Amino acid sequence: MPSPDTSPPLHALSPEAALDRLETSASGLSTAEAAGRQARHGANLLPEPAQRTPALRFLRQFHNVLIYVLLGSAVVTAALHHWVDTGVILAVVLINAVIGFVQEGRAEDAMAAIRRMLAPRASVLRDGKRQSLDVAGLVPGDIVLVEPGALVPADLRLLDAHALKVQEAVLTGESVPVEKTAAPVAEDCALGDRSSMLHSGTMIAAGTGTAVVTATGPATQIGQISGMLARVETVQTPLLVQMDRFARWLTAVILAVGAVLLAYGSFVRHLPFGDLFMAIVGLSVAAIPEGLPAVLTITLAVGVRTMARRNAIVRQLPAIETLGSVSVICSDKTGTLTRNVMTVASLAASGQLYSVDGEGYAPEGGVLWHDSQVSPEEHAVLAEFALAAALCNDALLRDTDTGWQVEGDPMEGALMALAGKITGAGPAPFRQWRRTDAIPFDAAHRYMATLHHDHEGHACLHVKGAPEAVIALCRDERRDGGGIAPLDREHWQAMVERLAAEGQRVLAVAQRAMPPEKTVLNKTDLDGQLTLIGLVGLIDPPRPEAIAAVAECRGAGIRVKMITGDHAATARAIGREIGLQNVAQVLTGAEIEAMDDAALAAAVYETDIFARTSPAHKLRLVTALQSHGLTVAMTGDGVNDAPALKRADAGIAMGLTGSEAAKQAAAVVLADDNFASIVAAVREGRTVYDNIKKVISWTLPTSTGEAMTVVVALFAGMALPITPVQILWVNLITAGTLGLALAFEPPEEGTMRRAPRPRTEPLLSGTLVWHIALVSTLFLAAVFGMYFHAIARGQPVALAQTTAMNTMVILEIFHLFFIRNIHGTSLTLKAARGTPVIWACVLIVAGAQCAITYLPAMQSIFHTAPVPFADGLLAFGIGIVFLVLLEGEKQLRRRKA
Repeated sequence: MPSPDTSPPLHALSPEAALDRLETSASGLSTAEAAGRQARHGANLLPEPAQRTPALRFLRQFHNVLIYVLLGSAVVTAALHHWVDTGVILAVVLINAVIGFVQEGRAEDAMAAIRRMLAPRASVLRDGKRQSLDVAGLVPGDIVLVEPGALVPADLRLLDAHALKVQEAVLTGESVPVEKTAAPVAEDCALGDRSSMLHSGTMIAAGTGTAVVTATGPATQIGQISGMLARVETVQTPLLVQMDRFARWLTAVILAVGAVLLAYGSFVRHLPFGDLFMAIVGLSVAAIPEGLPAVLTITLAVGVRTMARRNAIVRQLPAIETLGSVSVICSDKTGTLTRNVMTVASLAASGQLYSVDGEGYAPEGGVLWHDSQVSPEEHAVLAEFALAAALCNDALLRDTDTGWQVEGDPMEGALMALAGKITGAGPAPFRQWRRTDAIPFDAAHRYMATLHHDHEGHACLHVKGAPEAVIALCRDERRDGGGIAPLDREHWQAMVERLAAEGQRVLAVAQRAMPPEKTVLNKTDLDGQLTLIGLVGLIDPPRPEAIAAVAECRGAGIRVKMITGDHAATARAIGREIGLQNVAQVLTGAEIEAMDDAALAAAVYETDIFARTSPAHKLRLVTALQSHGLTVAMTGDGVNDAPALKRADAGIAMGLTGSEAAKQAAAVVLADDNFASIVAAVREGRTVYDNIKKVISWTLPTSTGEAMTVVVALFAGMALPITPVQILWVNLITAGTLGLALAFEPPEEGTMRRAPRPRTEPLLSGTLVWHIALVSTLFLAAVFGMYFHAIARGQPVALAQTTAMNTMVILEIFHLFFIRNIHGTSLTLKAARGTPVIWACVLIVAGAQCAITYLPAMQSIFHTAPVPFADGLLAFGIGIVFLVLLEGEKQLRRRKA
């Protein structure tokens, strides 16, 4: 067994040691050596997954027990020559197969989206010369030249860097470009802290550098994410699990009851086999809720349409009801809970701490001191802040159709907006000043300096950068009244720590008046000669609507957990602002790494903030939460989120800023990237599940009631109160209309004040089983009662059966009005008023029943007879009593609970 590799990782080695490890040099590989390495390592591409043929994928959609039951019922109805019913059943089967076929292969699409993120070409050194090379040809040891705007083509170890900044949000969630240097970092540092490394798929925001390829294709960080995505097991939604279990149970019960009745009728009652077989066929068709899958599909489709109007695009139908059952939402921070826009929040001057209002990059807003707006005329230091922010800056602000946008570094865009807020001069104040020289930002000195002249012969030097670097260059500080005082380093260090603890990124700004003839800027002009203006605190502010959404989640019993690649202090501050429950405890990626699965499962339940996380951490966190039996929704936008989005019960990707990989892995895509839309989606998901449960709670008792009339009649040895063909008619006309009406029901009051339903809650709960038994018993009493009442009065059997059939339909209509208010009361004017869809369906059924009862052509087909008006009124009165009994039982049960 080979010994484990204990050598330091490449990010912890010096550039020279990294080159030695990779057996290359700064001048690059030779063409021959590169060819040999590509033969060993393969192309710099992610492997294509094996794919099933379309025909096989389509046929697999029929491999489901409920589909087998439906096909069996289609065969039965075809044997009865009931072609309309057969056509409906087969159409349902086909529609379900098409939907499943379209949704199949989402994992393959997600990995294809990741593969498309690789840059098409890269500049490399081969044979000591610069070449443009297809990225597929890169191998470990190649020397790559990186430039602004380029995608990183492979995982790279920097050899040198000049003012290099990289946008790594797709991997780490970091909201602003991060600085990169060639200096080695600690071996155990998190992915987001490896400043000496560049990772495939990230983008160069600024600066240049030279780097050596350390990993290609599947070995890169993106490649490992793709591998995780391929290995992730997709969790089946609770609805699909329960429907599968229910289908198996129903199949077994129907077959068993049919076999018992066939044996009993043949060997005990000695009934004619033909009549007995047709009765059992009628029983089977009555017991099989063949319309249920169609109504469930329509209910989900109605939810899809409603959610689309609320900016939530559903890619997988069952995800709707899963959204309604979520008990935990794991949310990315950047761009989801926050705006993904840097904004100046605080200004710290000597003796004063100001707050800044305004939104985004708009140069509109004000500066507050003691909750009152102040101006530069009242506080002269604000003019100094504005001048430094505008002049020591390379960003541009543009007013576009979608709002104010920044060209350049987001933090510099925030500073330019600050200058506009203070001066009121818009996006480009201080036009009279002209830059004559500058010292660009560099990670080696961590500041930027500019020299400007105006038309009146004045010159000034401004510096901005990391507080420790800028303060080290200062000899004094600016007082608010315009005076100068000795620099109080302890005060400024405490202020830096205070702002950082509030989750703000802190910059220091300083200035120095220069001689007008000075046109060249040197570092010696800065050292120990600057006057500190103060500190600037920047944040990526939370969305106001996200704060309200988190509060609504708490009211609905849903826990919100923030999983971010950002620093712990920033995450804690944002978590406090948006109203997370537990902000005292923050779990970092390093701590997660040190935990085994059991320890993580114990810690994850109470912790609401997870910082500096990697893709593997996010996947482990979702899995750990699921181990508690929780239904987990995961939101995200980057490539790093794709495995967790796929693993989660409901993956929710951001549509505006989200990567294609995230969208393909998710079940739901938010068109507006707004966390508040998730709450609307959860509300709609709960409504959809309620409607699904209403459909089931209406369908199963009515189907059972219909079937029990046949069972009781056969066991009692009496004539059927309703003929098999009449049962088929009732099944067709009511299941296709009344059940469908429930798909369009609006949310009931208090939908978002109920706790999430348990993940293990069965479809056939004890309450539903009792309801089935109660309704079936009342159906039997009413149907047999009306039948025997008609026989006792000397009416023909055909008329008695017609009266019994119409009584059953009336009971089903009243049952519909009971079920549509499953969480409220049915005996109110509002409940009786119903909806347009409900009344349209009731009128359709009533018209169909009148046709089958009173039209001679229909009478000859279904063996019916015209029902007297008095008998119709009696049946209607029985329906009212039926509704009152059900409502009374519900209220007693709720009061007891």
